[in-house]
Amino acid sequence: MHTVLGPVDAAALGRVLHHEHLLSLTPGPWLAGGRPATGPGARPTAGDPLRDEDQVQCAVGALRGIQALGFGTVVDLSPYGVVGRDAHGTNVALLQEISRRSGVHVVTGTAVYLEAFSPRWTITASLEEMTDRLVRDAIEGIGGTEVRAGVLGEQASGLGTITPHEAKCLRASARAAHETGLALITHTTHGTMALEQIDLLAEEGADLGRVVIGHMDTHPDTDYVLEVAARGVSVAVDTVGKQCWDFRVEPEPADAPDGEFTKRAYRRSDRVRAERVAALVRAGFTRQVLLSHDLTGEEVYLNPDTHGQRGYSYLGTTFAELLAEQGVPAADLEVMLRDNPARLLSVGSAG
Repeated sequence: MHTVLGPVDAAALGRVLHHEHLLSLTPGPWLAGGRPATGPGARPTAGDPLRDEDQVQCAVGALRGIQALGFGTVVDLSPYGVVGRDAHGTNVALLQEISRRSGVHVVTGTAVYLEAFSPRWTITASLEEMTDRLVRDAIEGIGGTEVRAGVLGEQASGLGTITPHEAKCLRASARAAHETGLALITHTTHGTMALEQIDLLAEEGADLGRVVIGHMDTHPDTDYVLEVAARGVSVAVDTVGKQCWDFRVEPEPADAPDGEFTKRAYRRSDRVRAERVAALVRAGFTRQVLLSHDLTGEEVYLNPDTHGQRGYSYLGTTFAELLAEQGVPAADLEVMLRDNPARLLSVGSAG
């Protein structure tokens, strides 16, 4: 499998946090969403060295302690233009420095987020051009770097809808997965459109056994999540510790007026998450479950008693205790944290 520092044997991964954003932990403007004013062929300008170093130091500090809990690998699923990733992906090179300094393996994904946050070049790209870009990211490197994607994702769809742009990018990811042998991880907004994502990916001939449907712990209905798992995909309980979060439909406009504004805020307790994992285990889906935090600096602020107390250690400590209380065997937890991500991160046969 491909890490940002090169190939690694699956046996060396240890426990895996399969959905994180290592460059989004600083309090600065890490959400680089929106469409850049420059043309679709423009290249990114050089990053601010001070901000780059802040991002690296913050991530290295946040990763301290997870190896003592058995975690050896973090998967960074930041799409182009958001949660720490710049519009062309050049700053993935920072993930190499994070991996070197922390001693933790880092795998990077490649993907496009919700349409409103997508860089202009992804909007104007055709399906074929988007597919070619994702394939190059896997076999050559992202954004002109030597950093190769080890997984496709998090490929996104919106709240109760899949826009034509989002459908194009999901199809491109499915085709790239077929060509490269990489697994594909999606983003659902509050768990919606999961079945529709599966149908679309199946139309493209995706191997559903190598597809992970993301954020299924944010959907309100466990029966729906069980229905998704029954389609043969893996399901991600990957916002562990994110008991409160804000939802932005679009990037905040630069000229927003002063005064009150409306926002959508949600809550999902970790006890409910633990109950959902237990239900999946009882239904025989242990080998189709992955766990992670999807932690960002914003979620630390909103969740001082979970991420704010434990950071990346929260899953392996407090949440593991909640799972045990719900009757999830320790051996099944190891399957979810070790076996399942190792299987999906291993490069399968390409089409």
